[in-house]
Amino acid sequence: MLHPRARTMLLLAPPALIIGVASSLILIVIMKVASVLQTFLWSSLPATFGIDMTSPGWIIVMLTLTGIAVGLVIRFSPGHAGPDPASEPLIGAPVDASALPGLVMALIIGLAGGVSLGPEHPVMAVNIALAVAVGSRVFPRVAALDWTILASAGTIGALFGTPVAAALIFSQTLNGNNDIPLWDKLFAPLLAAAAGALTTSLFFHPHFSLPIAPYGQMQLADLFSGAIVAAIAIALGMVAVWCLPRLHRLMHRLKHPVLILGAGGLILGILGAIGGSITLFKGLDEMQQLAFSQTFSVSDYLLIALIKLAALVVAAACGFRGGRIFPAVFIGVALGLMLHEHVEAVPAAITISCSILGLVLVVTRDAWLSLFMAAVVVPDTTLMPLLCIVMLPAWLLLAGRPMLMAWRQDK
Repeated sequence: MLHPRARTMLLLAPPALIIGVASSLILIVIMKVASVLQTFLWSSLPATFGIDMTSPGWIIVMLTLTGIAVGLVIRFSPGHAGPDPASEPLIGAPVDASALPGLVMALIIGLAGGVSLGPEHPVMAVNIALAVAVGSRVFPRVAALDWTILASAGTIGALFGTPVAAALIFSQTLNGNNDIPLWDKLFAPLLAAAAGALTTSLFFHPHFSLPIAPYGQMQLADLFSGAIVAAIAIALGMVAVWCLPRLHRLMHRLKHPVLILGAGGLILGILGAIGGSITLFKGLDEMQQLAFSQTFSVSDYLLIALIKLAALVVAAACGFRGGRIFPAVFIGVALGLMLHEHVEAVPAAITISCSILGLVLVVTRDAWLSLFMAAVVVPDTTLMPLLCIVMLPAWLLLAGRPMLMAWRQDK
């Protein structure tokens, strides 16, 4: 009853569903453990000693100890807790399974300790490694690349709570041809992403959207305003692009992971003491605080954005295990709020969405993902034509430019 192409897609459906669900469960367990540890380190422990968790002293001590702890894990765990995320793309080659326990431990400690990185890169590495290791044993005829695609799609769906991001990302990598149409290739990854997203939604829903005033009818002047905002965000992001590989090389002259990450933790602690507790952690919950708060001024928003950007660069350069997309979104929100406060005539919906678009574009060099993150934080369909147009000059500005990564010879 079914065409051979349909039977092939149907055969891939069960493993895609299993991988999608498993990818989400791994993410949920890691985030839950990190949340419990974070509550202990930043609430229970300081309360026991009668210390304010937001005090500069506690922030510096906690971040320094977090760096030392992560350094010890990387130094003594098999495989040194996987590759350095600073020199790896989001979706990379499978990591050796022996490195996964150390990678998970380093990620959990970093997330709980307040390091300004997200969970996306290590969770992606864990899920890809497990999918390839198990899938290659059960179905040896299936290539490792196929397992990698399914695991990465499931993880993206789980991270963002929707399969849309996975569809956009893989639509530009899984090119169709006359024999195998694009949607045949997207069938299994989309199924994995949907399974991951639905599984995540059973336990919690990622809160990306912000309470921003709705955007009205698009005006010609708004196109120029959005393009200028995106250009400002790109300029700020390119400062980080210039700094990261140089700081990475400088910090790794210390050679020993404990020294590198201990020193990095101390720097992060000092930055956190200056910027306040809102500049700590991955930034997802903290950007909600930014949007709801009515107490920040233009200078406050600017300081928060610069401190968070510096913390992102330091954390990545020192080898903390984590991703760069979540903190980039936070920086975009802070920058967008600052620009709106500075020029109130430009709607916050434009300044925030275009700032996120520019910064995520610098970090990922993925136009679809940048559009998705901008649209999901400011969920206003009226903005979509404007964002698509603003993307064009933004892409021109970044054409041929390096990404926010360390030089590979520094690994």
